Amino acid sequence: MKKGLDFFNLSTEKILSIVEPLMENCLEGSNEGDHEKHVRDFTDRMKNIVTPEELQKQLSGKPRTYFTDRQFINVFRRRDSVGIVWKQSISSCSDELINQAIFKEVEGKVLIDHCMIC
Repeated sequence: MKKGLDFFNLSTEKILSIVEPLMENCLEGSNEGDHEKHVRDFTDRMKNIVTPEELQKQLSGKPRTYFTDRQFINVFRRRDSVGIVWKQSISSCSDELINQAIFKEVEGKVLIDHCMIC
């Protein structure tokens, strides 16, 4: 049986090369209001939480906010997952937000199992 990714021993650069495209796609999907794109790299658990209706509810704020620049802050390694924190910018104000996400391997594919931007 093939052993999965050893997040604990991967370099920060390697981890970011894996997770950055997933987060970029997720945020682009949100910005575009495209549910399918937004949840493409979510675990089934996350997909059950972020339904098309829930995403629409999240996007219905006034003024409409878009995710812009993101700056890597830190990686938190775990045995079977990795947590990433970024400083996240948005279009509607100059506030600095926290973008935190947990990535884990499911059936050979790295997926987003938690994401919160606040």
